[in-house]
Amino acid sequence: MRRPLGLALYLALTARRRIGGAAPALPDPQARPKGPLVWLHVPQGHTLPAAVELARRIVEERPAAHVLVTAAEFPAPPPRRILHAPLPVSDPAEMAAFLARWQPDAAAQIGGAIDPVMLCAAATAGLPPLLVQPQLPAPPPLRWIPWLSRTVLGHVARILVPDETAARTLRRMSGGAAQVQVVGRLGEGSVALPCNEAEREAMAQTLHTRPIWLAVQVPEAELPLVAEAHRAALRLAHRLLLILVPEDPARGAAIAAHLAASEGWTVAQRNGEGDLEPETEVYVADTEGELGLWYRLAPITYLGGSLLGPGCLRPPFEPAALGSAVIHGPQAGAHGAALASLSEARAVREVRSAAELGDAVGDLLSPDRAALLAHNAWAVTSNGADVTDAVAGLLLQAVDARKAAP
Repeated sequence: MRRPLGLALYLALTARRRIGGAAPALPDPQARPKGPLVWLHVPQGHTLPAAVELARRIVEERPAAHVLVTAAEFPAPPPRRILHAPLPVSDPAEMAAFLARWQPDAAAQIGGAIDPVMLCAAATAGLPPLLVQPQLPAPPPLRWIPWLSRTVLGHVARILVPDETAARTLRRMSGGAAQVQVVGRLGEGSVALPCNEAEREAMAQTLHTRPIWLAVQVPEAELPLVAEAHRAALRLAHRLLLILVPEDPARGAAIAAHLAASEGWTVAQRNGEGDLEPETEVYVADTEGELGLWYRLAPITYLGGSLLGPGCLRPPFEPAALGSAVIHGPQAGAHGAALASLSEARAVREVRSAAELGDAVGDLLSPDRAALLAHNAWAVTSNGADVTDAVAGLLLQAVDARKAAP
């Protein structure tokens, strides 16, 4: 099959033609399921949570459908009717073979750099794809050659972007060849984590009116910073309680002993014999499956791993969905897109040191300030859910149109 001229030029400029043919695709033993199949191509990991939530919405709306997500990594086990395959090799022959094998009924690229090979291959197969919140700036060849960007983006059914700035850039790049629409950012899911309501009521009675903050999934390297921040915040609220959820619950006893011996705290351990008393300053919550309880009790949550670790170890929408104001460090990890959307809405507080963390906790002990962050986060969550529903609807419309075609 002859390549479109624009794609041939792109491949030449990016030196993607290979001696001896294309690189082999990774093996994938899965079979295509029967019924409608939507393909979500996710080139970069930070948009994977939003893509998975979009996939969930699609299969909820259309019980007979399956969603294939191509991504480098994927949560295990995959949700029901959602399949994971490795990213296909960005080569026209390999991409065409991938499409011939899976035969999707609708396609979308979610985030990541604009992939001309994927977009052109999908359009050639009769699947004009959606391009959802692509990464900008675009790859150099598309930025440098207006004719090339117009040709590539002309293969797209619709481009959905989070704001007017991105829309202006992509309208200019497409030269009117593509429909660009401002819809906001995809949501990452806001399903509230469950908790035992009787346990929550009992714990709330025990804590009574004590001010509380939560540090969740804290790696041991961050313990000194969290301890320093707690000590600083205690100067503003002497009855302040820190609920500390360690990254490794098995280390709970050792962490509790260290905080008591080295830091001088009065410590209680959830998975131990000591009860939570009025004089307890740190409560080590080292049990599994109780994050929903702690988020409900604590009006302030620090996301561990974001100061000295690889990035936030829990999704920021988890505490936000339960009304807890979110504090995080500069390392976003896999949750960069979520934190960016929350930051734009002034729905989170970023800190860069133990001193700033202590100041932020102290400031958010004021109920009105914590409530403002929580309200803004709820608004982002609600808008993201609406965007996800809208994109799911467009993809299912494409499925229906393909099935109705002669």
